[in-house]
Amino acid sequence: MIINDAFFQLEDQNQRLIQCIVTSQSYKNYLQTKQAMDACQDVAKLKKVFQREKEKFEQIAAYGEYAPDYRQQQRKVRLSKRALDLNEKVASYRLAETDFQQLLDEIGQRLAQTISLEIKVDAGNPFFETENRSCKGNCHG
Repeated sequence: MIINDAFFQLEDQNQRLIQCIVTSQSYKNYLQTKQAMDACQDVAKLKKVFQREKEKFEQIAAYGEYAPDYRQQQRKVRLSKRALDLNEKVASYRLAETDFQQLLDEIGQRLAQTISLEIKVDAGNPFFETENRSCKGNCHG
């Protein structure tokens, strides 16, 4: 890599882009909901219950149906996960997280398309909308 004025200009533009992201409403909302979730005692309790149930299940999961109380323990894990996911602060955080991730995905997509429409961007979301909807038979090779 050659370090010249063009490199420093790119570095400056990168810093401006980061500053715009950090000052965006999407990022602020993400941070606020994360802090609210992290400060909530109910969420902390629900996380502990979920972790405990998950650890118990992992101890017997390798034995599958042959383990005593396999189905009951599996159900406890799912119920504790559902209780955690349905908590208002956790749900708000997950929505804000998804919104912020979408912003980052769109930025990555636009950067890639500026260079070439053929660049594939892994947005991490199978439902991410792209301009180029067809791989024209060359997706996997």
